[in-house]
Amino acid sequence: MNAPAPRWPAVFAVTVGIFAIVTTEILPIGLLTPIAAGFGVSAGTAGWTMTVPGFVAAVAAPVVTVATGRVDRRLMLAVLMVLLAAAGFLAAAAPAFWVLLTARFLVGLVIGGFWSIGAGLAPRLVGPAAAARATAVIFSAVPLGSVLGVPLGTLVGQFAGWRSAFLLLGVLSLGTAAAIVVLVPPLPTAEATRLNVLSGLLRRRGVRSGLLVTFLVVLAHFGTYTYVTSLLRDVVRPEVLSGYLLAYGAAGIAGTFLAGRHRGGFALGAVVIAVSVFVLPHTGPIGALVVLVAWGVAYGAVPVCSQAWFARAAPDAPEAATVLFTSSFQATLSAGALAGGFVVDAVSVPAVMTCGGVVALLAAMAAFRWSEHKPVPTGRRGATVEPWLP
Repeated sequence: MNAPAPRWPAVFAVTVGIFAIVTTEILPIGLLTPIAAGFGVSAGTAGWTMTVPGFVAAVAAPVVTVATGRVDRRLMLAVLMVLLAAAGFLAAAAPAFWVLLTARFLVGLVIGGFWSIGAGLAPRLVGPAAAARATAVIFSAVPLGSVLGVPLGTLVGQFAGWRSAFLLLGVLSLGTAAAIVVLVPPLPTAEATRLNVLSGLLRRRGVRSGLLVTFLVVLAHFGTYTYVTSLLRDVVRPEVLSGYLLAYGAAGIAGTFLAGRHRGGFALGAVVIAVSVFVLPHTGPIGALVVLVAWGVAYGAVPVCSQAWFARAAPDAPEAATVLFTSSFQATLSAGALAGGFVVDAVSVPAVMTCGGVVALLAAMAAFRWSEHKPVPTGRRGATVEPWLP
């Protein structure tokens, strides 16, 4: 039986929360150049604004989930959104670069906690019959935030300054916290995830292979995409830059809905990312737009493929699989931004594109290799799971 209608506003409140989180996390990508100029640091150093939240979130995902196991989930979600608002306001007012990094540290705490707690709430909000639909609504915030947040934030930054973009996200986060308090029903804790469950998942071959492929493809993407605006500023006029990123975003949404329709989707996406980053430094304005669209479609499929891989490898522990997905994805996101920053500062932006292309090809080979494997044990007697997407 479907859940009562009042619970659907709760689903949308959680969805807006995830949208605000994803957008806040990746906002520096579109604002990297003005942030670097504002504080007098290099582009590679400014890339730490992407590195810090991911590393913090990787640790916060399991720690916050386990430590708050007895706290009402509605209260936790609201508190985390207030913390995100504080991070946005602190970033907007930051007088020094280290203060901005402090704000980004807070963002990392929110990412790890909110994702691990909120991702599995759909059945509790709408009931089993509508759980799949509610889950789809909640996770639609991922492509919307990740692929639209950068161009919209860049647009705001162009007209009102980069600090205004963080200020607006702080206001959105504060409003979302209020909406969660009003619209989400009390959510006493269900069965909490334990650390021994997480460690047990790492002994499964399907989980380890998913970690490897996700590590390589996310490393390649964020090692290059973090610095894509620096590259595009030498190719297109500044006033059309946000339009290019918006085209990338729209393509990413399409890629999200196309993900998983083919067995080799993960490998194909990695190949397209590799070709895109190899070609982008050598294109003109029109070619750059075409490449960005292809790149957007390919990467839009990556989070969906990765999460589905972990879910299929651990169908008996969905919450633990979500925590592991969040932690590994965020750690690799940061590692990519950090490694890319080293290459940018030591060599050049085109050089980091070449390095990213090589890593993406390795990801494609790994994904193809594991997609050919037969089903592997999940840890339950007689149960198996295929490590590739249908």
